[in-house]
Amino acid sequence: MATIRRSLHTPEAKTDSQQITNNNNDGKQQGKEATKTAEPKEKSDPMIYIIFVSLLFDLLAFTIILPLLPSLLEYYRVNDSSGLYNVLTERVRWFQQLLGAPERYISVLFGGFLGSMFSFLQFLASPIVGGLSDYYGRKPVLLVCASGIALSYLLWACSSNFALFVLARFVGGISKGNISLCMSVITDVSSVKTRGRGMALVGVAFSLGFIVGPMIGAMFAIFSNKSASGGAWFVLPSLLALGLALGDLLVLSCCLRETLPKEKRVKEISSALSYGLQLLNVSSIFRFAAIKNVPKKDTDALRSIGLIYFLYLFLYSGLEFTVTFLMYHKFGYTSMDQAKMFLTTGVIMTLIQGSVVRRLPDAKIKSYAIFSLYLIVPAFVLVGLAEGSGMLYAGMILFAISTAFAVTCLTTLVSKYGNDDQKGSVLGIFRSLGALARALGPVVGSIAFWCVGSKITYIAGGIMLLYPALALQRARI
Repeated sequence: MATIRRSLHTPEAKTDSQQITNNNNDGKQQGKEATKTAEPKEKSDPMIYIIFVSLLFDLLAFTIILPLLPSLLEYYRVNDSSGLYNVLTERVRWFQQLLGAPERYISVLFGGFLGSMFSFLQFLASPIVGGLSDYYGRKPVLLVCASGIALSYLLWACSSNFALFVLARFVGGISKGNISLCMSVITDVSSVKTRGRGMALVGVAFSLGFIVGPMIGAMFAIFSNKSASGGAWFVLPSLLALGLALGDLLVLSCCLRETLPKEKRVKEISSALSYGLQLLNVSSIFRFAAIKNVPKKDTDALRSIGLIYFLYLFLYSGLEFTVTFLMYHKFGYTSMDQAKMFLTTGVIMTLIQGSVVRRLPDAKIKSYAIFSLYLIVPAFVLVGLAEGSGMLYAGMILFAISTAFAVTCLTTLVSKYGNDDQKGSVLGIFRSLGALARALGPVVGSIAFWCVGSKITYIAGGIMLLYPALALQRARI
Protein backbone atom coordinates (compact mmCIF):
# COMPACT_ATOMS: atom_id res chain seq x y z
CA MET A 1 0.00 0.00 0.00
CA ALA A 2 1.12 3.48 -0.75
CA THR A 3 2.25 5.56 2.20
CA ILE A 4 1.78 9.25 2.77
CA ARG A 5 4.59 11.60 1.93
CA ARG A 6 4.68 14.96 3.60
CA SER A 7 6.87 17.75 2.37
CA LEU A 8 9.09 19.24 5.02
CA HIS A 9 9.87 22.34 2.97
CA THR A 10 8.01 25.63 2.56
CA PRO A 11 8.57 28.25 -0.16
CA GLU A 12 11.16 30.87 0.90
CA ALA A 13 12.22 34.20 -0.55
CA LYS A 14 15.86 33.97 -1.53
CA THR A 15 16.40 37.30 -3.32
CA ASP A 16 15.35 40.90 -2.80
CA SER A 17 15.66 41.82 -6.47
CA GLN A 18 13.12 39.43 -7.96
CA GLN A 19 9.41 38.96 -7.38
CA ILE A 20 8.58 35.53 -6.03
CA THR A 21 6.49 33.54 -8.48
CA ASN A 22 4.73 30.26 -7.96
CA ASN A 23 4.46 27.59 -10.62
CA ASN A 24 3.95 23.84 -10.88
CA ASN A 25 7.61 22.88 -11.05
CA ASP A 26 9.73 21.60 -8.18
CA GLY A 27 12.06 24.12 -6.54
CA LYS A 28 15.31 24.31 -8.51
CA GLN A 29 18.58 26.10 -7.93
CA GLN A 30 19.41 28.53 -10.71
CA GLY A 31 22.95 29.92 -10.81
CA LYS A 32 24.39 30.74 -7.44
CA GLU A 33 21.09 31.79 -5.91
CA ALA A 34 18.51 29.09 -5.06
CA THR A 35 15.11 30.49 -5.97
CA LYS A 36 12.37 28.13 -4.85
CA THR A 37 9.39 28.37 -7.15
CA ALA A 38 7.28 25.48 -5.88
CA GLU A 39 3.59 26.20 -5.41
CA PRO A 40 2.26 26.12 -1.83
CA LYS A 41 1.12 22.60 -1.03
CA GLU A 42 -2.61 22.18 -1.54
CA LYS A 43 -4.33 20.99 1.60
CA SER A 44 -6.43 17.86 1.64
CA ASP A 45 -10.08 18.21 2.55
CA PRO A 46 -10.71 17.15 6.19
CA MET A 47 -13.36 14.70 4.97
CA ILE A 48 -10.54 12.50 3.64
CA TYR A 49 -9.34 11.96 7.21
CA ILE A 50 -12.89 11.23 8.37
CA ILE A 51 -13.12 8.55 5.67
CA PHE A 52 -9.76 7.14 6.81
CA VAL A 53 -11.02 6.76 10.39
CA SER A 54 -14.30 5.25 9.14
CA LEU A 55 -12.50 2.71 6.95
CA LEU A 56 -10.09 1.82 9.74
CA PHE A 57 -12.96 1.03 12.13
CA ASP A 58 -14.75 -0.94 9.39
CA LEU A 59 -11.74 -3.00 8.33
CA LEU A 60 -10.64 -3.78 11.88
CA ALA A 61 -14.14 -5.14 12.56
CA PHE A 62 -14.24 -7.03 9.25
CA THR A 63 -10.89 -8.81 9.71
CA ILE A 64 -11.51 -9.94 13.30
CA ILE A 65 -13.32 -13.04 12.03
CA LEU A 66 -10.64 -14.20 9.57
CA PRO A 67 -8.56 -16.46 11.86
CA LEU A 68 -11.70 -17.59 13.71
CA LEU A 69 -13.75 -18.95 10.80
CA PRO A 70 -12.49 -22.59 10.85
CA SER A 71 -13.06 -22.81 14.61
CA LEU A 72 -16.48 -21.17 14.25
CA LEU A 73 -17.64 -23.75 11.73
CA GLU A 74 -16.38 -26.58 13.92
CA TYR A 75 -18.29 -25.05 16.83
CA TYR A 76 -21.54 -25.00 14.82
CA ARG A 77 -20.95 -28.56 13.63
CA VAL A 78 -21.24 -29.66 17.26
CA ASN A 79 -23.54 -26.99 18.70
CA ASP A 80 -26.10 -26.11 16.00
CA SER A 81 -29.54 -25.96 17.61
CA SER A 82 -31.20 -24.87 14.34
CA GLY A 83 -30.38 -28.12 12.59
CA LEU A 84 -29.26 -26.28 9.43
CA TYR A 85 -25.71 -27.61 9.62
CA ASN A 86 -26.95 -31.22 9.85
CA VAL A 87 -29.45 -30.70 7.02
CA LEU A 88 -26.73 -29.34 4.74
CA THR A 89 -24.38 -32.14 5.78
CA GLU A 90 -26.95 -34.77 4.84
CA ARG A 91 -27.52 -33.07 1.48
CA VAL A 92 -23.85 -33.46 0.53
CA ARG A 93 -23.20 -36.77 2.26
CA TRP A 94 -23.83 -38.89 -0.84
CA PHE A 95 -21.27 -36.82 -2.73
CA GLN A 96 -18.84 -37.11 0.18
CA GLN A 97 -19.17 -40.91 0.18
CA LEU A 98 -18.71 -41.02 -3.59
CA LEU A 99 -15.44 -39.11 -3.36
CA GLY A 100 -14.29 -40.54 -0.05
CA ALA A 101 -13.86 -37.02 1.36
CA PRO A 102 -13.22 -36.90 5.13
CA GLU A 103 -16.07 -35.78 7.40
CA ARG A 104 -13.99 -33.05 9.02
CA TYR A 105 -13.50 -31.25 5.69
CA ILE A 106 -17.21 -30.53 5.35
CA SER A 107 -16.59 -27.31 7.30
CA VAL A 108 -14.19 -26.24 4.51
CA LEU A 109 -16.99 -26.70 1.97
CA PHE A 110 -19.47 -24.68 4.03
CA GLY A 111 -16.83 -22.01 4.63
CA GLY A 112 -16.31 -21.68 0.89
CA PHE A 113 -20.02 -21.22 0.29
CA LEU A 114 -20.19 -18.55 3.01
CA GLY A 115 -17.16 -16.74 1.60
CA SER A 116 -18.55 -16.77 -1.93
CA MET A 117 -22.00 -15.71 -0.72
CA PHE A 118 -20.51 -12.71 1.09
CA SER A 119 -18.44 -11.63 -1.93
CA PHE A 120 -21.31 -12.22 -4.38
CA LEU A 121 -23.64 -10.04 -2.29
CA GLN A 122 -20.92 -7.37 -2.25
CA PHE A 123 -20.66 -7.69 -6.05
CA LEU A 124 -24.42 -7.09 -6.31
CA ALA A 125 -24.63 -4.32 -3.71
CA SER A 126 -21.67 -2.08 -4.60
CA PRO A 127 -22.84 -0.74 -8.00
CA ILE A 128 -26.44 -0.35 -6.80
CA VAL A 129 -25.32 1.50 -3.68
CA GLY A 130 -23.13 3.74 -5.85
CA GLY A 131 -26.10 4.58 -8.07
CA LEU A 132 -28.34 5.34 -5.08
CA SER A 133 -25.69 7.66 -3.65
CA ASP A 134 -25.60 9.61 -6.93
CA TYR A 135 -29.30 10.36 -6.38
CA TYR A 136 -29.72 10.59 -2.59
CA GLY A 137 -26.21 11.77 -1.67
CA ARG A 138 -23.22 9.98 -0.15
CA LYS A 139 -23.87 10.42 3.58
CA PRO A 140 -27.38 8.91 3.93
CA VAL A 141 -26.44 5.83 1.88
CA LEU A 142 -23.18 5.42 3.82
CA LEU A 143 -25.14 5.57 7.09
CA VAL A 144 -27.51 2.86 5.85
CA CYS A 145 -24.54 0.64 4.89
CA ALA A 146 -22.82 1.22 8.24
CA SER A 147 -26.05 0.42 10.09
CA GLY A 148 -26.41 -2.84 8.16
CA ILE A 149 -22.82 -3.81 8.96
CA ALA A 150 -23.36 -3.10 12.67
CA LEU A 151 -26.55 -5.19 12.57
CA SER A 152 -24.60 -8.10 11.04
CA TYR A 153 -22.15 -8.11 13.98
CA LEU A 154 -25.04 -7.95 16.45
CA LEU A 155 -26.57 -11.00 14.75
CA TRP A 156 -23.18 -12.74 14.94
CA ALA A 157 -22.98 -12.05 18.68
CA CYS A 158 -26.45 -13.57 19.09
CA SER A 159 -25.85 -16.48 16.70
CA SER A 160 -26.35 -19.42 19.03
CA ASN A 161 -26.98 -21.53 15.93
CA PHE A 162 -25.67 -21.85 12.37
CA ALA A 163 -28.78 -20.35 10.73
CA LEU A 164 -28.31 -17.06 12.59
CA PHE A 165 -24.63 -17.00 11.66
CA VAL A 166 -25.49 -17.46 7.97
CA LEU A 167 -28.04 -14.62 8.28
CA ALA A 168 -25.37 -12.42 9.86
CA ARG A 169 -23.00 -13.04 6.94
CA PHE A 170 -25.84 -12.35 4.47
CA VAL A 171 -26.67 -8.99 6.08
CA GLY A 172 -22.96 -8.09 6.23
CA GLY A 173 -22.38 -8.92 2.56
CA ILE A 174 -25.34 -6.96 1.24
CA SER A 175 -24.33 -3.94 3.37
CA LYS A 176 -20.71 -3.94 2.21
CA GLY A 177 -21.07 -1.25 -0.46
CA ASN A 178 -19.44 1.21 1.93
CA ILE A 179 -15.94 0.67 0.52
CA SER A 180 -16.83 1.90 -2.97
CA LEU A 181 -18.80 4.78 -1.42
CA CYS A 182 -15.74 5.87 0.55
CA MET A 183 -13.79 6.01 -2.71
CA SER A 184 -16.56 8.20 -4.17
CA VAL A 185 -16.37 10.58 -1.20
CA ILE A 186 -12.60 10.94 -1.69
CA THR A 187 -13.16 11.66 -5.39
CA ASP A 188 -15.82 14.26 -4.53
CA VAL A 189 -13.56 16.30 -2.24
CA SER A 190 -10.19 15.84 -3.95
CA SER A 191 -8.41 17.65 -6.71
CA VAL A 192 -6.05 15.85 -9.08
CA LYS A 193 -3.17 16.80 -6.76
CA THR A 194 -4.72 15.66 -3.49
CA ARG A 195 -6.47 12.49 -4.73
CA GLY A 196 -3.25 10.48 -4.48
CA ARG A 197 -2.94 11.39 -0.81
CA GLY A 198 -6.52 10.30 -0.19
CA MET A 199 -6.01 6.95 -1.89
CA ALA A 200 -2.77 6.51 0.07
CA LEU A 201 -4.73 6.87 3.30
CA VAL A 202 -7.14 4.20 2.07
CA GLY A 203 -4.12 1.94 1.55
CA VAL A 204 -2.91 2.64 5.08
CA ALA A 205 -6.37 1.77 6.48
CA PHE A 206 -6.40 -1.56 4.61
CA SER A 207 -2.88 -2.40 5.77
CA LEU A 208 -3.62 -1.64 9.42
CA GLY A 209 -6.93 -3.48 9.27
CA PHE A 210 -5.48 -6.69 7.86
CA ILE A 211 -2.47 -6.61 10.18
CA VAL A 212 -4.16 -5.72 13.48
CA GLY A 213 -7.70 -7.09 13.05
CA PRO A 214 -6.90 -10.83 12.91
CA MET A 215 -4.53 -10.52 15.84
CA ILE A 216 -7.03 -8.81 18.16
CA GLY A 217 -9.75 -11.23 17.04
CA ALA A 218 -7.60 -14.19 18.06
CA MET A 219 -6.61 -12.55 21.34
CA PHE A 220 -10.22 -11.86 22.32
CA ALA A 221 -11.20 -15.42 21.41
CA ILE A 222 -8.52 -16.70 23.78
CA PHE A 223 -9.63 -14.34 26.54
CA SER A 224 -13.19 -15.57 26.21
CA ASN A 225 -11.98 -19.14 26.88
CA LYS A 226 -13.10 -20.83 23.70
CA SER A 227 -11.90 -24.18 25.02
CA ALA A 228 -14.75 -24.26 27.53
CA SER A 229 -17.15 -27.07 26.74
CA GLY A 230 -20.10 -25.73 24.72
CA GLY A 231 -19.14 -22.14 25.50
CA ALA A 232 -20.00 -19.46 22.96
CA TRP A 233 -16.37 -18.28 22.82
CA PHE A 234 -17.04 -16.06 19.79
CA VAL A 235 -19.29 -13.59 21.68
CA LEU A 236 -16.43 -11.36 22.86
CA PRO A 237 -14.80 -11.00 19.40
CA SER A 238 -18.21 -10.34 17.83
CA LEU A 239 -19.04 -7.69 20.44
CA LEU A 240 -15.68 -6.05 19.75
CA ALA A 241 -16.55 -5.99 16.03
CA LEU A 242 -19.95 -4.52 16.91
CA GLY A 243 -18.29 -1.82 19.03
CA LEU A 244 -16.00 -0.87 16.15
CA ALA A 245 -18.95 -0.79 13.74
CA LEU A 246 -20.92 1.47 16.10
CA GLY A 247 -17.84 3.70 16.36
CA ASP A 248 -17.78 3.89 12.56
CA LEU A 249 -21.48 4.79 12.51
CA LEU A 250 -20.90 7.52 15.12
CA VAL A 251 -17.98 9.01 13.16
CA LEU A 252 -20.00 9.10 9.94
CA SER A 253 -23.14 10.57 11.52
CA CYS A 254 -21.35 13.25 13.57
CA CYS A 255 -18.32 14.19 11.48
CA LEU A 256 -18.99 13.49 7.81
CA ARG A 257 -20.57 16.24 5.75
CA GLU A 258 -22.43 15.60 2.53
CA THR A 259 -19.88 15.74 -0.31
CA LEU A 260 -22.26 15.55 -3.28
CA PRO A 261 -24.39 18.74 -3.33
CA LYS A 262 -27.93 18.56 -4.69
CA GLU A 263 -27.11 20.52 -7.83
CA LYS A 264 -24.54 17.87 -8.82
CA ARG A 265 -26.78 14.86 -8.23
CA VAL A 266 -28.58 13.03 -11.00
CA LYS A 267 -32.19 14.12 -11.43
CA GLU A 268 -33.79 10.70 -11.88
CA ILE A 269 -33.10 7.57 -9.90
CA SER A 270 -33.45 5.44 -13.05
CA SER A 271 -30.46 7.13 -14.66
CA ALA A 272 -28.55 6.84 -11.38
CA LEU A 273 -29.03 3.08 -11.36
CA SER A 274 -28.48 2.47 -15.10
CA TYR A 275 -24.68 2.44 -14.94
CA GLY A 276 -24.72 0.37 -11.76
CA LEU A 277 -26.90 -2.24 -13.43
CA GLN A 278 -24.46 -2.41 -16.35
CA LEU A 279 -21.83 -3.56 -13.85
CA LEU A 280 -24.03 -6.56 -13.02
CA ASN A 281 -24.11 -7.71 -16.66
CA VAL A 282 -21.32 -10.28 -16.76
CA SER A 283 -20.96 -10.23 -20.55
CA SER A 284 -20.87 -6.43 -20.55
CA ILE A 285 -18.11 -6.09 -17.97
CA PHE A 286 -15.86 -8.64 -19.69
CA ARG A 287 -16.25 -6.70 -22.96
CA PHE A 288 -15.86 -3.28 -21.26
CA ALA A 289 -19.00 -2.40 -23.23
CA ALA A 290 -19.52 0.90 -21.40
CA ILE A 291 -16.19 2.23 -22.69
CA LYS A 292 -16.91 3.74 -26.09
CA ASN A 293 -15.16 6.07 -28.55
CA VAL A 294 -11.70 4.69 -27.87
CA PRO A 295 -9.29 3.08 -30.38
CA LYS A 296 -9.82 -0.63 -30.99
CA LYS A 297 -6.34 -1.45 -29.70
CA ASP A 298 -7.23 0.21 -26.38
CA THR A 299 -10.46 -1.80 -26.15
CA ASP A 300 -8.54 -4.99 -26.90
CA ALA A 301 -5.96 -4.10 -24.23
CA LEU A 302 -8.69 -3.47 -21.65
CA ARG A 303 -10.34 -6.80 -22.42
CA SER A 304 -7.00 -8.63 -22.20
CA ILE A 305 -6.07 -7.09 -18.84
CA GLY A 306 -9.60 -7.64 -17.53
CA LEU A 307 -9.58 -11.34 -18.44
CA ILE A 308 -6.09 -11.82 -16.98
CA TYR A 309 -7.15 -10.07 -13.78
CA PHE A 310 -10.32 -12.15 -13.46
CA LEU A 311 -8.54 -15.49 -14.01
CA TYR A 312 -5.74 -14.54 -11.63
CA LEU A 313 -8.08 -13.39 -8.86
CA PHE A 314 -10.46 -16.33 -9.36
CA LEU A 315 -7.66 -18.87 -8.78
CA TYR A 316 -5.89 -16.73 -6.19
CA SER A 317 -8.98 -16.07 -4.04
CA GLY A 318 -9.95 -19.75 -4.02
CA LEU A 319 -6.55 -20.79 -2.71
CA GLU A 320 -6.19 -17.79 -0.40
CA PHE A 321 -9.57 -18.42 1.24
CA THR A 322 -8.80 -22.04 2.08
CA VAL A 323 -5.41 -21.26 3.67
CA THR A 324 -7.01 -20.74 7.08
CA PHE A 325 -8.65 -24.18 6.85
CA LEU A 326 -5.34 -25.72 5.75
CA MET A 327 -3.60 -24.26 8.79
CA TYR A 328 -6.40 -25.45 11.08
CA HIS A 329 -6.93 -28.99 9.75
CA LYS A 330 -3.46 -30.01 8.53
CA PHE A 331 -1.15 -28.12 10.87
CA GLY A 332 -3.38 -27.81 13.93
CA TYR A 333 -2.92 -24.04 14.10
CA THR A 334 -4.90 -22.22 16.76
CA SER A 335 -6.59 -18.87 16.05
CA MET A 336 -3.52 -17.12 17.49
CA ASP A 337 -1.17 -19.15 15.28
CA GLN A 338 -3.20 -18.11 12.26
CA ALA A 339 -3.22 -14.48 13.42
CA LYS A 340 0.59 -14.58 13.59
CA MET A 341 0.66 -15.78 9.99
CA PHE A 342 -1.64 -12.92 8.96
CA LEU A 343 0.62 -10.51 10.87
CA THR A 344 3.74 -11.81 9.11
CA THR A 345 2.29 -11.61 5.60
CA GLY A 346 0.59 -8.27 6.32
CA VAL A 347 3.79 -6.61 7.53
CA ILE A 348 5.72 -7.89 4.49
CA MET A 349 3.07 -6.59 2.09
CA THR A 350 2.92 -3.22 3.82
CA LEU A 351 6.70 -2.77 3.79
CA ILE A 352 6.98 -3.69 0.10
CA GLN A 353 4.04 -1.54 -0.94
CA GLY A 354 5.33 1.42 1.06
CA SER A 355 8.97 1.19 0.00
CA VAL A 356 8.93 -0.31 -3.51
CA VAL A 357 5.53 -0.49 -5.18
CA ARG A 358 4.62 3.18 -4.80
CA ARG A 359 7.93 4.22 -6.37
CA LEU A 360 7.74 1.98 -9.46
CA PRO A 361 8.27 3.94 -12.69
CA ASP A 362 5.52 3.58 -15.30
CA ALA A 363 7.87 1.86 -17.72
CA LYS A 364 8.40 -1.05 -15.30
CA ILE A 365 4.81 -1.60 -14.17
CA LYS A 366 4.11 -4.39 -16.67
CA SER A 367 7.41 -6.14 -15.89
CA TYR A 368 6.68 -6.17 -12.15
CA ALA A 369 3.11 -7.35 -12.79
CA ILE A 370 4.47 -10.30 -14.78
CA PHE A 371 7.03 -11.00 -12.05
CA SER A 372 4.31 -11.04 -9.37
CA LEU A 373 2.09 -13.40 -11.38
CA TYR A 374 4.94 -15.85 -11.88
CA LEU A 375 5.96 -15.63 -8.20
CA ILE A 376 2.53 -16.74 -6.97
CA VAL A 377 3.06 -20.12 -8.72
CA PRO A 378 5.89 -21.43 -6.48
CA ALA A 379 4.18 -19.78 -3.50
CA PHE A 380 1.11 -22.01 -3.73
CA VAL A 381 3.12 -25.07 -4.78
CA LEU A 382 5.22 -24.72 -1.61
CA VAL A 383 2.05 -24.35 0.49
CA GLY A 384 0.67 -27.53 -1.09
CA LEU A 385 3.86 -29.50 -0.49
CA ALA A 386 4.41 -28.20 3.05
CA GLU A 387 4.57 -30.80 5.80
CA GLY A 388 5.86 -28.41 8.46
CA SER A 389 5.63 -24.76 9.45
CA GLY A 390 8.96 -23.86 7.82
CA MET A 391 7.87 -24.63 4.28
CA LEU A 392 4.39 -23.21 4.94
CA TYR A 393 5.88 -19.89 6.05
CA ALA A 394 8.21 -19.90 3.03
CA GLY A 395 5.26 -20.30 0.70
CA MET A 396 3.22 -17.65 2.49
CA ILE A 397 6.12 -15.17 2.39
CA LEU A 398 6.35 -15.62 -1.39
CA PHE A 399 2.57 -15.21 -1.44
CA ALA A 400 2.88 -11.89 0.42
CA ILE A 401 5.59 -10.57 -1.90
CA SER A 402 3.55 -11.47 -4.98
CA THR A 403 0.35 -9.99 -3.56
CA ALA A 404 2.11 -6.72 -2.74
CA PHE A 405 2.74 -6.13 -6.45
CA ALA A 406 0.02 -7.92 -8.40
CA VAL A 407 -3.27 -6.06 -7.94
CA THR A 408 -1.65 -2.62 -7.68
CA CYS A 409 0.35 -3.12 -10.87
CA LEU A 410 -2.60 -4.55 -12.83
CA THR A 411 -4.82 -1.66 -11.66
CA THR A 412 -2.18 0.84 -12.76
CA LEU A 413 -1.95 -0.84 -16.16
CA VAL A 414 -5.69 -0.71 -16.77
CA SER A 415 -5.99 2.90 -15.57
CA LYS A 416 -3.90 4.05 -18.54
CA TYR A 417 -6.72 3.28 -20.96
CA GLY A 418 -9.90 5.20 -21.78
CA ASN A 419 -10.48 8.91 -22.19
CA ASP A 420 -10.09 11.24 -19.23
CA ASP A 421 -13.83 11.22 -18.51
CA GLN A 422 -13.88 7.39 -18.70
CA LYS A 423 -11.20 6.57 -16.12
CA GLY A 424 -13.76 6.13 -13.35
CA SER A 425 -15.85 3.80 -15.50
CA VAL A 426 -12.79 1.74 -16.47
CA LEU A 427 -11.81 1.26 -12.82
CA GLY A 428 -15.43 0.55 -11.85
CA ILE A 429 -15.65 -2.26 -14.40
CA PHE A 430 -12.24 -3.54 -13.32
CA ARG A 431 -13.36 -3.67 -9.67
CA SER A 432 -16.54 -5.51 -10.70
CA LEU A 433 -14.46 -8.17 -12.45
CA GLY A 434 -12.45 -8.57 -9.26
CA ALA A 435 -15.58 -8.81 -7.11
CA LEU A 436 -17.05 -11.45 -9.43
CA ALA A 437 -13.80 -13.46 -9.27
CA ARG A 438 -13.83 -13.31 -5.47
CA ALA A 439 -17.47 -14.42 -5.47
CA LEU A 440 -16.64 -17.58 -7.44
CA GLY A 441 -13.12 -18.42 -6.24
CA PRO A 442 -13.74 -19.40 -2.58
CA VAL A 443 -16.50 -21.91 -3.32
CA VAL A 444 -14.56 -23.56 -6.16
CA GLY A 445 -11.36 -23.69 -4.07
CA SER A 446 -13.22 -25.13 -1.11
CA ILE A 447 -14.92 -27.80 -3.24
CA ALA A 448 -11.51 -28.82 -4.63
CA PHE A 449 -10.01 -28.86 -1.11
CA TRP A 450 -12.91 -31.02 0.09
CA CYS A 451 -12.86 -33.39 -2.90
CA VAL A 452 -9.16 -34.03 -3.56
CA GLY A 453 -7.38 -32.62 -0.51
CA SER A 454 -5.06 -29.71 0.03
CA LYS A 455 -1.93 -30.96 -1.74
CA ILE A 456 -3.49 -31.51 -5.16
CA THR A 457 -5.61 -28.36 -4.82
CA TYR A 458 -2.67 -26.05 -4.14
CA ILE A 459 -0.24 -27.62 -6.60
CA ALA A 460 -2.81 -27.73 -9.41
CA GLY A 461 -3.98 -24.20 -8.60
CA GLY A 462 -0.41 -22.92 -8.59
CA ILE A 463 0.31 -24.51 -11.97
CA MET A 464 -2.91 -23.04 -13.45
CA LEU A 465 -1.77 -19.61 -12.31
CA LEU A 466 0.95 -19.86 -14.96
CA TYR A 467 -1.67 -18.98 -17.58
CA PRO A 468 -2.36 -15.37 -16.41
CA ALA A 469 1.40 -14.76 -16.19
CA LEU A 470 2.05 -16.10 -19.70
CA ALA A 471 -0.95 -14.21 -21.09
CA LEU A 472 0.24 -10.90 -19.62
CA GLN A 473 3.78 -11.52 -20.88
CA ARG A 474 2.46 -12.02 -24.42
CA ALA A 475 -0.10 -9.19 -24.32
CA ARG A 476 0.73 -6.08 -26.32
CA ILE A 477 -0.12 -3.44 -23.78
